[in-house]
Amino acid sequence: MVDQVRRFNRVVTERVGALDDRFLGRKRPLGEARVLWEVGRGGCEVRLLRSRLGLDSGYLSRLLRSLEAAELIKLTASDDDRRIRVARLTAAGRRERATLDKRADDLAQALLVPLSSQQRERLVAAMHEVERLLISASVEIRAVDPEHPDARYCLAEYVAELNRRSARGFDPSVGVTALPHEVRPPAGQFFVLYLHDEAIGCGAVKHHADAPAEIKRMWLAPQARGLGLGRRLLERLEACALASGARVARIETSAVLTEALALYRSAAWVEVPAFNDEPFADHWFEKGLTGNDRVGHRSPARTGLPE
Repeated sequence: MVDQVRRFNRVVTERVGALDDRFLGRKRPLGEARVLWEVGRGGCEVRLLRSRLGLDSGYLSRLLRSLEAAELIKLTASDDDRRIRVARLTAAGRRERATLDKRADDLAQALLVPLSSQQRERLVAAMHEVERLLISASVEIRAVDPEHPDARYCLAEYVAELNRRSARGFDPSVGVTALPHEVRPPAGQFFVLYLHDEAIGCGAVKHHADAPAEIKRMWLAPQARGLGLGRRLLERLEACALASGARVARIETSAVLTEALALYRSAAWVEVPAFNDEPFADHWFEKGLTGNDRVGHRSPARTGLPE
């Protein structure tokens, strides 16, 4: 498998011109061209550029200095926080980016032209699948404090989406709660999913002595769905519950969250009679935690809002 990955990397880097100091026939390498593209028409904070591109501060600084010397970008302070630097394209930078876009389109077309119609469809479908899997592999799940700004952001998005999807209305302070002190060690644990340091999802566990653990507040951003991340997050929460000593976990959910229902049922959760009076719930589930139940080996369910 490693050999195949390395062969794939070699073919791709050669075919897209990543090794050429004059990427797409321009006077700059791929790194500078990629930064120009990522800055975009509206500008981008330098810290976001660093995380999205996976670059260390020193290398990114050199790329930015080179682009600034070429008068393609300007580095200014953010309007909201003067401590934050923002890269913005100049008029020349916008023209250069447009040229790069046109040449990138031409390169993509050149990859497709020699192939038959069926081969093109196969190649594009394979590229789509590779893209999805690489994005999924880039996601990290980190334990954070439930009052961390990223945790608060995810929880706000979670509540907003539940209220968009249900006319019943969801109030996180009513019913079975997951307040910060309830999902902070040792009472529980809160997790945030990150893609290039941007929060894209969350989930929490409430521990109970001599009682089933509760899994709460599972949410994924729309752009993160369909990548198997809901199942991966659920496995992490199950493992957290098991590590706390729980042998059973519980979760409740609404009938409008069809993705959640599909995920739980495919991950060996069993529907049971209501075990609490959560007003937003229509379905209640339990699962025995044995430590060797590898739910990730089952076919993935596409999931959006698991809980």
